[in-house]
Amino acid sequence: MEAGDENVRPDSDVLVIGGGQAGLSAAYFLDRFGLGGRYQVLDRSPHPGGAWQYRWPTLTLAGANHVHDLPGYGLVEALGVDCDQFPAATAVPDYFGRYEDKFGLTVRRPVRVNSVHHDGDGFRAHIAAPTAGPCSPRASAVTARALINATGTWDRPFIPHIPGIADFGGRQLHTHDYTGPGEFAGKRVLVVGAGISAIGLLIEIAREAPGVTTFWCSRTEPYFRPGPFNPAEGRAAVARVEERVRAGLPPTSVVSVTGLSRTPAIAAAQRDGILAWRPMFTRITETGVCWDRGGPDTPAGTELDVDVIFWNTGFRSALDHLAPLHLRAPGGGITMTGRLATTVAADPRVQLLGYGPSASTIGANRAGREAARNVAEILGTH
Repeated sequence: MEAGDENVRPDSDVLVIGGGQAGLSAAYFLDRFGLGGRYQVLDRSPHPGGAWQYRWPTLTLAGANHVHDLPGYGLVEALGVDCDQFPAATAVPDYFGRYEDKFGLTVRRPVRVNSVHHDGDGFRAHIAAPTAGPCSPRASAVTARALINATGTWDRPFIPHIPGIADFGGRQLHTHDYTGPGEFAGKRVLVVGAGISAIGLLIEIAREAPGVTTFWCSRTEPYFRPGPFNPAEGRAAVARVEERVRAGLPPTSVVSVTGLSRTPAIAAAQRDGILAWRPMFTRITETGVCWDRGGPDTPAGTELDVDVIFWNTGFRSALDHLAPLHLRAPGGGITMTGRLATTVAADPRVQLLGYGPSASTIGANRAGREAARNVAEILGTH
């Protein structure tokens, strides 16, 4: 349910920032823990769907890293049994929009929160000034007694600093900017990264871009599991990520712990020579990349000329707007506590969803419930 931004309330007991999977899950449970009408959800995107609405058009639900059902209303129930073949960039927004309507969740959008500050016993969130249009919010602020942050990572694409990166004369882009394989026709493309997106897009480009030549490298060679990991292994992997955020260290991805399943598409790509891995290069030149330190397949001084460097090097948590709260620990992360590590140890009135162990769609659901429960206890309603 989209609402005019002029209806943003200047005060609420709970402010939810972000209207994706985690934000909607939190809103659903805030209603069930007695806080209906006492919270509001602000979302920077123009439409329902969170970051999914920005994904590349060739990504289907079947190819996406599993989209878990939101609480109380499943994906198949909303879209039908054939939804796996739908483009994720339209299917997930459709699903989230139906979900908002079904449960009467009012999400104010597009509303961008620029910064959040302490304000007495609560918080003051400063909203961006309007850019255009009569329904854009005026520069204003919203106060709240508790904060649930669910802003995800899409706004913070990460590209590592490599010597010479500014000298490259070809094109550089990030997963965030990908629109489809056709743009790489006839190019020499170096894909950098070892996650699900890197592997999937490497295969897609190699198979579908006419006349393309692809190369692949990453800091560590990924481990391809012969089958899906079992629930016990999954819990152990999440526990390792959770251990880091409880210690105030920057979170790592669950995939970096579990490895990747060798799907039929990956097995076929290995047989066809598409997944010919190289270690990470040491510097970038005007025409490509260079390995100054030698290895088994890349002797010292090896150079590779390419037209495109395609960074699939992940994202960082989009938390810049929380910087005035000074939540960072000496270890570089935010020290988390609570049953599911959703509570900021330095200020329990702040709940972080999509950070660390809750950075998956199923993790976001569980974290949404826990954050809503914690906030209800803080406000004395549960």
